[in-house]
Amino acid sequence: MNVRGKTALITGGAGGLGKALAECFLKQGAKVVLWDINAGALAAAHQELSALGNIRAYPVDITDRHEVSAVAQMIKREVGFIDILNNNAGIVYGGDFLSLSEEQIIRTVEVNFLAALWCTKTFLPEMMEKNSGHIVMTASAAGLLGVPGMSVYAASKHALIGFAESLRLELKRRGKQKIGITIACPSFIKTGLFDGVRPPTLTPWLNPGDLAEKIFQAVLKNRLYVREPFMVKLIPTIKGLGGIETTDRLGDLLGLHSAMDTWKGRPKHNI
Repeated sequence: MNVRGKTALITGGAGGLGKALAECFLKQGAKVVLWDINAGALAAAHQELSALGNIRAYPVDITDRHEVSAVAQMIKREVGFIDILNNNAGIVYGGDFLSLSEEQIIRTVEVNFLAALWCTKTFLPEMMEKNSGHIVMTASAAGLLGVPGMSVYAASKHALIGFAESLRLELKRRGKQKIGITIACPSFIKTGLFDGVRPPTLTPWLNPGDLAEKIFQAVLKNRLYVREPFMVKLIPTIKGLGGIETTDRLGDLLGLHSAMDTWKGRPKHNI
């Protein structure tokens, strides 16, 4: 894909990985639309990135499907066709399952999973009409295996991966192979969302700019998966060949199972 002149919409675009992705697209001549619930951070990101190219910003609560639909209609009038949809927004609450409130559980599922469905359902029909486009799902390494202290987060990311893989096959069956799907499965990113965490051995903190570039290249090359860092690439093989006991032992040995014990996260858990 050549993104010059195309339009990328990024949810959770006011900071972290979303903002870094916006920078990648802008530098290659794409137009960018940022969505975020944090209006102040969104305005700051828009101002900072506007020097790089054509960018617009819209405050949106992506968990409200009616608001998603209404703002999407506005964008279609003001901006036009969305070529690349990046379902990037995410949230995490650390702690064992029974320590989480019902509100935290609902919020996690709404932001990490249901919002991606609402956004995809809104922009996919026009992609199908044109048989053109690309959808990025920002999942997680926690969507590939269980992690203590983030059970609901991991569940939401498992669901997102299942949705993306199934959607790819549905598009293929309908002859819409020109609509690409990329699933990003990073380990801990240095964005504030996982402040306080001790990353497992052999799994260093990921820099959002470096990860954004890898995801951007995957979009250009229509690659299905981005798994980072290297240890995350091995998860399917370890689970498949080693079995449950080996996977559990490695999780203990590398410190994965205690990584979330010191989680602090962002103030107010901004998306």
